Amino acid sequence: MSYTIKQFAKMFHTTEHTIRYYTDINLLPCKRDASNHRVFDETSVNWMQGISCLKKCGASIKDIQEYCRLCRLEESEENLRARYQIILRQREEVHKKAAEAKATAAYMDFKVKHYEDILAGLLPDDTNPENW
Repeated sequence: MSYTIKQFAKMFHTTEHTIRYYTDINLLPCKRDASNHRVFDETSVNWMQGISCLKKCGASIKDIQEYCRLCRLEESEENLRARYQIILRQREEVHKKAAEAKATAAYMDFKVKHYEDILAGLLPDDTNPENW
């Protein structure tokens, strides 16, 4: 199956500009049709899934470029170890973000309960900022 840039951008909830940028810096492979328009296939989909995942982990474009460059090289122990280190580092970052999000959610749950108790008349409506 093949996709236009518009279809491809929509699939990944991003902009056509971003897709063009990724192809221009050789992050994302694509083919060209007879009119020289970018055409994306299942290989492009697989690459974009990896790029999107790394981006969501907080990886920089430079790190993603390095990972993609390594993926294009012939596999060797050194190459695999380098890719593995990048993935380990990004996994650590995403776990940190998840822990921060969990702590934020717990705080918000606490505040919801606090205001529900106030509204239910279970606690005095205290204007002390320490209770906010």
